[in-house]
Amino acid sequence: MGQEAKCTLTFRRAKVEGTALLETDALIFRGGDVRLSVPYRDIVSVTAADGALRVEFGGDVAVFALGAVATRWADKIQNPPTRLDKLGIKPGTAVILLDVKDDAFAGEIAARGARVSTRLSGEADVIFLAADRRDRLEKLAPIQRHLKRDGAIWVIRPKGVDAITERDVMQAGKAAGLVDVKVARFSDTHTAEKFVIPVRRR
Repeated sequence: MGQEAKCTLTFRRAKVEGTALLETDALIFRGGDVRLSVPYRDIVSVTAADGALRVEFGGDVAVFALGAVATRWADKIQNPPTRLDKLGIKPGTAVILLDVKDDAFAGEIAARGARVSTRLSGEADVIFLAADRRDRLEKLAPIQRHLKRDGAIWVIRPKGVDAITERDVMQAGKAAGLVDVKVARFSDTHTAEKFVIPVRRR
């Protein structure tokens, strides 16, 4: 989600001025000597009233004086975007899965009402390229022939391995004439980087 707001945090009898961050998987606060990160999965309850966001988690309570955005933040914490929301998959989206061996993911896409193919044919709105090592990235240039001009390529790679790194992916994308625009959490073990065709080439 990537939103932030200046606020006052009341936590364990302390009141601290700082910045709250509404991230994809956690509510984060930084201010003074306080560094607080609350994963959404650990939140027991969240409510908003009079500009204050009250969050209960792990036997603790944190109150963020956020003002007008408190209600909106509470709604987003209670209804976080799904993986497909973050990846831009909507009903009717034409998707190509290239080297993606994840039946559950393919099932999610189909259930969303998108059209899924595992072959490079026609033009897709979104292409997912699974890459577990650097040489897989050589496909970034040729697969663009099957991407709509305003479409996106997501490179899915394992986290924390030497065989392929974020730098490798970014360099390969640039070499293929693409622009990196977003990074998203794909799973506990994998991350995804999004690339698009530069406007001048569309």
